[in-house]
Amino acid sequence: MGGGSKKDDRMTFTQSFVAGGIAGVASRTITSPLDVVKILAQVGTKETKDGFLKSFSNIYGKEGIRAFWKDNGIACVRLFPYNAVQFATFTKLKVAMSDPATGRLNPMNALVAGSMGGIAATVVTYPTDMVKTRLTVAHADKEKSKYKGMVDCFRVILREEGAMAFYKGMSTSIIGVIPFAGGTFMAYEILDKAWGKPKEKMTSMENFINGCLAASFAQTFSFPFDTIRKKLQAQSKTISDEMRPDVEFNGMVDAFRQTVRKHGVLGLWRGTTANLAKVAPYAGIMFAAFEFVKRVFLWQNGYTESPFVDKPIPGIDQGLNPEQLKKWKEEQRKLGGGGGGAPPKH
Repeated sequence: MGGGSKKDDRMTFTQSFVAGGIAGVASRTITSPLDVVKILAQVGTKETKDGFLKSFSNIYGKEGIRAFWKDNGIACVRLFPYNAVQFATFTKLKVAMSDPATGRLNPMNALVAGSMGGIAATVVTYPTDMVKTRLTVAHADKEKSKYKGMVDCFRVILREEGAMAFYKGMSTSIIGVIPFAGGTFMAYEILDKAWGKPKEKMTSMENFINGCLAASFAQTFSFPFDTIRKKLQAQSKTISDEMRPDVEFNGMVDAFRQTVRKHGVLGLWRGTTANLAKVAPYAGIMFAAFEFVKRVFLWQNGYTESPFVDKPIPGIDQGLNPEQLKKWKEEQRKLGGGGGGAPPKH
């Protein structure tokens, strides 16, 4: 590979968007049962009163196996743009903020880039997160549920509660996404360095481990904000008592106060067992999937010899962005098939 900058700018914005989306959908579908248990515990439904393991049998006994994937459709609709926007924003900020000599971010820049990616994704996709929570607390059987599906849920909420209902808890979510998204990417960058090898030589398993540890670390600090967000989203006079939060409140601050008053400080972490059981494999699968899709795009863009092994093509400057590499290849074809000239240094 040629010299010059080591910043990794070998994927287009669209490719970063798609890679992030695919990673999010794959990880969400695999871990959906854990997410359902987590959300129901945060809201405070009676099925989760007996603890983590008993929650699974209680939910299954009441609603059947479909209950564990009842919100997966809207979750995937939400997660594709959420993770796509998050990863694409983070990737672009990483290129702009990383050390020119190493292509890496220092912990503070990783925190800023990760937080900005999380905030951007939250604002863009928040109404779908609101609908996801409502579908999770509703019965899995459409004949017994208040909502007949994803589209109907949007329609009913809009009719009964107004457009602003789709943004219940968004301020709490934005506050919480800073320590979660920022902490995840900051920890990921720190763990990335700990392996003591170039990023392009890291295996999928190493990326998986990094994702698990990074997300678990970040979730410890941000979980109370997620709990309150779920309670705010589930709060409505138009739904049945069994779908409502287990405390009554007026706004974010009062939700914190009432939750602590009824359940103690640890009540802010109700559902954390299910969440930690979910968030580690979720993040690990997400990061590993993102890295795999990235390898496919790097091969497609002409940087590597295979979509399965990140082995650079000899003579190709890995510092060029896709447009620069494309122009260089066109120039080589005009010269007769690559007979002269090395790629221009980035």
